[in-house]
Amino acid sequence: MKKQNTFIVSLAVLVAVIAAFWLLLAAPAHTGNQINMTRGVSSLAETHYELHMIILWVCVVIGILVFTAMFTSIVLHRKSRGHEAAQFSHSTKAEIAWTVIPVLILVGMAIPGTSALVQMESPGGAEMTVKITGYQWKWRYEYVDDDIAFMSSLAPESNAARQLGSGVDPRAVENYLLDVDNPLVLPVGRKIKFLITADDVIHAWWVPAFGWKRDAVPGYINEGWVEINEPGTYRGQCAELCGMDHGFMPIVVEALPEDEYDAWVSRQQSGSNTGAGAGN
Repeated sequence: MKKQNTFIVSLAVLVAVIAAFWLLLAAPAHTGNQINMTRGVSSLAETHYELHMIILWVCVVIGILVFTAMFTSIVLHRKSRGHEAAQFSHSTKAEIAWTVIPVLILVGMAIPGTSALVQMESPGGAEMTVKITGYQWKWRYEYVDDDIAFMSSLAPESNAARQLGSGVDPRAVENYLLDVDNPLVLPVGRKIKFLITADDVIHAWWVPAFGWKRDAVPGYINEGWVEINEPGTYRGQCAELCGMDHGFMPIVVEALPEDEYDAWVSRQQSGSNTGAGAGN
């Protein structure tokens, strides 16, 4: 009878714990309130998302088992029911189990984690190279293979609206403080290598949809790479406090299909445009 009661209570607690985890992790997605990590638009971001989900579900399973055992013990083995705590100094089997099992779990998580780190630090095989230089408070982009270079600064509309006494309502400015005059234009489906540095102080080039961030350090070149999977406009910001106008140093990347990108490169090289945006 006691075993039957223990099983019923354990099952009830297990259901309750699973329901709680579901409400926490899955339900928000059905209501449009996304609380999970976003997938991103690059191959690296997808790898990071998959790694995140593996670790998350490992933690969920551990949490379900631990909380089920804990609440079952609280309900069935409380002092008010006449239970007394067991008296022992140690258990060799338990000590081996709670040492070996966590080690195996950590090793299992380390394998995909190490693979993701190696992939992130492997820009080899890139089809093009872009040098990114941070300045106070703008970016310079140089297409190393195509002899194209330009500066990218906060868009004039945002710059005007941020001034005290401008009379401009920032809410009326589209993508306020997240738009630039000359976006970085990149092709979809090509592996792109970045050489990232700075001319004055430390900056950090960060586009969340790409799944990584790199510091831009004067006198030093950091490497990064991206292979964008979907056309679109992706926004980021300088992620390292770099002075008075740090908050006004956005990043905008326009990802184009390869044929449109090649046409943009041809227009830039012909000198027929004064701007660097994809629409030019």
